[in-house]
Amino acid sequence: MGTVGTLRSAGVRAGDEVVVPAYGSAEVARAVMELGAVPVFADVDAESYCLDPAAVADVVTRQTAAVVAVHRFGRPADVAWMREVGQRHGLLVLVEDEPGVRPEEAELRREHARYLDGRLSGVRTPTPAAGHGYERYVVRVPGNGRPDRDAFARALRAKGVGCKVPVQTPVYRMPGLRRDVFLPETERAVDETLALPVDAGMTRREVQRMAAACNALGGLLQPAF
Repeated sequence: MGTVGTLRSAGVRAGDEVVVPAYGSAEVARAVMELGAVPVFADVDAESYCLDPAAVADVVTRQTAAVVAVHRFGRPADVAWMREVGQRHGLLVLVEDEPGVRPEEAELRREHARYLDGRLSGVRTPTPAAGHGYERYVVRVPGNGRPDRDAFARALRAKGVGCKVPVQTPVYRMPGLRRDVFLPETERAVDETLALPVDAGMTRREVQRMAAACNALGGLLQPAF
């Protein structure tokens, strides 16, 4: 049915407010606007990159009709806590999945992730969580200029590592969705996150080489956490 159809069938009308993530793609916010409703951006949890239920509660008003949570990078959102917030405020809670991978691929990705968890230094590795499929293995590079995330990414690419910045800008700064807000965890995540490849087709040797390349650069970093 899609986000638009689900919101419409749930009774969300023009003028209603719908709380959406500020970190990630703009698709959910644009779906809300397609109904004539108003997207309200909430901050993310620093570990999961999913909506922070406490931040959601902070932006709820009498006009709020729904919340749309999105699983991020293969890590599930805290749906139980989100639904508790929804019940407390009388809100519809919708959960959107990102495109996933097949179970056998997810297990190989988890193996790569476990290896990296134990080998990487100088970057902050993702916090393990039940059900994490690691569609992306997202680390944080401290933004202290020695080097910063973008310089770190350029250096890795020069070594043949196909890393990517997963989110380029907060949704509330995108054309047609601009709002006068500043969400600190979202801003920090946009500035610091970097997705390392953990494709199921990668060999252990390739993962080892990637870890060695990261660690050679990570030694230049000072911890920011």
